[in-house]
Formats: sequence, structure tokens, C-alpha cells
Amino acid sequence: MGGVLGGRRRRGPAPELPADPGLVVEDAESGFCGAVVGFEASAVILEDRHGGRRLFPLLPAAFLVDGEPVTLRRPTAAAPTTTRRTASGSIAVADAPAQVARASRIWVEGIHDAALLERIWGDDLRIEGVVVEPLDGIDDLAAEVAAFQPGPARRLGVLVDHLVPGSKESRVVATITSPYVLVTGHPYVDVWQAVKPDRVGIRQWPQVPLGQPWKEGVCRALGVGEPAELWRQILARVDSFYDVETPLINAVERLIDFVTEPAG
Repeated sequence: MGGVLGGRRRRGPAPELPADPGLVVEDAESGFCGAVVGFEASAVILEDRHGGRRLFPLLPAAFLVDGEPVTLRRPTAAAPTTTRRTASGSIAVADAPAQVARASRIWVEGIHDAALLERIWGDDLRIEGVVVEPLDGIDDLAAEVAAFQPGPARRLGVLVDHLVPGSKESRVVATITSPYVLVTGHPYVDVWQAVKPDRVGIRQWPQVPLGQPWKEGVCRALGVGEPAELWRQILARVDSFYDVETPLINAVERLIDFVTEPAG
């Protein structure tokens, strides 16, 4: 696929700034704001005012300081860490067995969404005892939620593709009102599009005209015969959270936090 599917996304030039401990910055894509508390490989660990920590790649012009883009670099004196992390960026727990499955669940729209979550968050989900179940779309989401009977110890998280204002998906989601159900989403037409295009050797995902099946349109544009074949190639290029877009990362991590919240 390498010849069909090159270049990486380019950001504008920005001044370099040493990521000294305590420096407060904002991730330009997600809006997460926090102080520098450490590093992991080629990423910086930020901690927000609530104590929440996130890992962000040290990409060019990826952060804001006082509203201006900067390129963070590791201070030359920063000592390397040997902490092992999962594909999602979480600290790995050595030899930890999978937990008994919780009653709470995370639902995704299809098997490709489920496979991508397993690829990146599989270790975290097993540690937490969270099962991811694929739906066949979300047209019947309200009925599916009612049948699930969510409650304080039986929470439900739902990941939705193309959750943008005015979309069919946004209208479906608006019918879900249970406090024990959290629906999050990303703006991409399909979860394929949440994989960074440079990871699969293309400059950007092809534009598919409205009314045409998106996966089939992408396959035609890239000269690949079947969606199943292209998906195998895409998934093979994903090794960690570095390989997917920030909106997907934020959406999934919110769901994991929600369904693992202790019943109160």
C-alpha cells in the first residue's frame, strides 16, 4: 500500500520553547491545559488543575502559550524514564490479570470501531474489566439503551461517528437522556478517517461526494479493491494513540472514565 497510500501534515513555523517542569501550556488540538510534569519517549506529560494527566506528542507548533503557538522541546537535562506505557499512553501494570467484566459497557457503531479501540485501549479495558460491544449503526439507539436498562452500577458509554451539529447522528443522540449514559463522538464520517492519513501514506483522506458510500468511495479513490482489504492495511499501521486524531482519543477516554466511575 505504500506507493498508493506520502507526506506528513505540516504545521506553520513556531518558536521553540524548552518544556521546563511547571510550564503551563495548552494542547492546540484538544484544548487540554496543564503544567509540564514529565516526559515519555517523544511526548510530554501535562497535568491539569484537577490532577488529571495526559500525554501529548512533541509535534511542531502543537501547543499554545498565552494563545501563541509554540514548539516544545525537552530540556537537555531531562532524564529519560523507563516507565512502560500501553498503546493508549497509560502506565502499564506489569503482570496484571484481566478483571471480571463490569456490568457497564462501551458501545461502538461497528466492528472496525471495536477493532481500533482494542488496538489502542485494549490493555486499559482489560485492566478495568470493560467490554466493548459493536452495534450495527445507531438508528435504533434509543431502543437499545432502554433494553440495556442503565443504572448507577450499570453505566453505558456510546461512541458515535460523525457527531457534528445538524447531523442525523446528533438528532439520534439527542433522544438519549439517562444520566447513566454518556454519548461521545468524533467529527469523522467513519472511524477510518480518525487514523492520521500520514500513517497510511496519504496526504489526506479522499473527499467522497454526499450520497455515496464513504468506504467504497475511499477504496475507489485509492485504487484498492475491497473495504475489508483496505481496513486490514489501515489497522496494521496503528500501534498507539500517536496514530489517531485527538478528537477520537478524547472521546474514548471520556467514555472509559465514565463507565469506570464508582457507583455513588
